[in-house]
Amino acid sequence: MSTLSRKQQTQKRHKRLRRHLTGTQNRPRLSVFRSNNHIYAQVIDDDSQSTLCAASTLDKDLRTTLKTDGSSCDASNAVGALVAKRAIAKGIQKVVFDRGGNLYH
Repeated sequence: MSTLSRKQQTQKRHKRLRRHLTGTQNRPRLSVFRSNNHIYAQVIDDDSQSTLCAASTLDKDLRTTLKTDGSSCDASNAVGALVAKRAIAKGIQKVVFDRGGNLYH
């Protein structure tokens, strides 16, 4: 029996999740990715295959205001607030949360 690599396991989880989650123009998908050093968030319309807005701890707007590194809880709150502000500016009211295969509790 062959074992899957970590990347293949992640892709398998993503496929399994995205069978049930799709982002539309009225209700796009909010995808969050957390690395060891940074946090990224995107609002995605799967019908047109485009990213409507995005935010991360690498943005110039957040770099100057963050007092800690990009992987802290304060940083995730700031990224969430920034992506929400950008989504509201584009007229997006509701999103579908895509946990990206991560097992949040």
